[in-house]
Amino acid sequence: MRTALILLALLALGALPGALLPQRQLNAGKVSDYITQHGWWGQLLDKLQFYDVYSSVWFSAIYVLLFISLVGCLTPRMFEYAKQSRQQPVITPRNLARLPHHASSTVDVPVDDVVEAAGKRLRGWRMVVRDEEDGARTISAERGYLRETGNLLFHFALLGLIVAIAFGKLFGYSGQVAVIADGSQFCNSGLFAYDSFTPGLKVDGTELDPFCIKVNSFKATYLADGQANSFDTDVQYQSGDALSSDQWQHYNLQSNHPLRIAGDSVYLLGHGYAPQFTVTFPNGQTRTKAIQWNPSDLTTMLSSGTTTFDPPDTTDETELRKHQIAITGLFAPTAVFDGTLMSSIFPAPNDPAVAVQVYVGDLGNNSGYAHNLFTIDQSMVDQGRLVQKAMRNLKLGQEITLDDGTRIRFDKALEFTGLQVTHDPSEGYVLVFAILLLVGLMGSLSIKRRRLWLRVTPSGDGTVVEVGGLARTDQAGYGEEFTRLSAGLLTGKDT
Repeated sequence: MRTALILLALLALGALPGALLPQRQLNAGKVSDYITQHGWWGQLLDKLQFYDVYSSVWFSAIYVLLFISLVGCLTPRMFEYAKQSRQQPVITPRNLARLPHHASSTVDVPVDDVVEAAGKRLRGWRMVVRDEEDGARTISAERGYLRETGNLLFHFALLGLIVAIAFGKLFGYSGQVAVIADGSQFCNSGLFAYDSFTPGLKVDGTELDPFCIKVNSFKATYLADGQANSFDTDVQYQSGDALSSDQWQHYNLQSNHPLRIAGDSVYLLGHGYAPQFTVTFPNGQTRTKAIQWNPSDLTTMLSSGTTTFDPPDTTDETELRKHQIAITGLFAPTAVFDGTLMSSIFPAPNDPAVAVQVYVGDLGNNSGYAHNLFTIDQSMVDQGRLVQKAMRNLKLGQEITLDDGTRIRFDKALEFTGLQVTHDPSEGYVLVFAILLLVGLMGSLSIKRRRLWLRVTPSGDGTVVEVGGLARTDQAGYGEEFTRLSAGLLTGKDT
């Protein structure tokens, strides 16, 4: 037990870095920034797996050792409890007056009648009646065996909880994806359908539970100060045999009201805006595109991002890289201007506008390196391969015309929803073990082990009745119970 307590303390201590430091599974970008800002210290923490605490070798070692320690604690206790449960209560001490609780009286009731009446009063106690050599008769009674039952239940539930959580980490997964609320669809077909995906140790992303979700609309309501009041997402979903047909079911997806489908849970994780732009090229062809921009201020939903376009009818890779377009900047759902500077004063799309910079050239998409979805590759700008051609504030319907005749129009502001899909095959077991853990804890704390002895001795003046009591654990509260019981037992009657 001492080892288990030490390991529990180490587990709590080991979890502290997971709460204080950015974790790669939650936000890899923040981890990279933290390492860059802290130099060699940040790199050392990375080597020690402090940015992947809950999947690190040292945290897993503490976890496994705690599991082994719990098994080592519970196994002998279980056999000892089984042995004690078959034993009879201990014999009555010779001198009951030395016990913490004692009372005696003399009655004119026969010995056998006193013992019989006491047996009725002690119904529910585990007791045994014994005869002594001097003609006296005794009763040994015990109560509160369920305290140890609750204690064992608590520890076995804790053990089961650890196993269930480990099972969930092996075979569960979670992923996040942003879906524009204009009828766009998301299908749980593989890890490449997600913006970010965290698989379990035994999950490779090839056998996910199949289902599809269509996000029709998103509606947010706000208080007068801009604080969010409610989020409602109108979605349609299909799974199983319905995937091969056009049968959809409606669901109103809200915060803390996930959609349960195909063994997975779909949560409404967040929302934002996706400004839609239409580019008209000099040859008259048009391209329309809307992609989510990242909210940089959750109070006013001022967002930043980048929308890119490739020129049409261009198969030459060299020419393609010379004429790619990037529209980058800020989006304000309720715009306010201070001269040429734009900001947002309210999160609802009351007066949307964008402050954009338009770049033309090579976006660096084929450089072989990962790129941030919301920004342009600054190295391409530094090399002169991506050149700024225009900068302007645009409201709905306004457009920019570049030197070559290309026109860029800000069409509208669509909303997107951030969805999180979670598959945890152990969540039902975790709930059961958590409930059992609480039940066991309540039992072990509320139930008290106590013993009571009764000696009935015949004498010339009548029958001497002695009662003694002892609390096996905490004595608090047993004095009142003993006083109440002894008051009835000393009368020698069952009324």
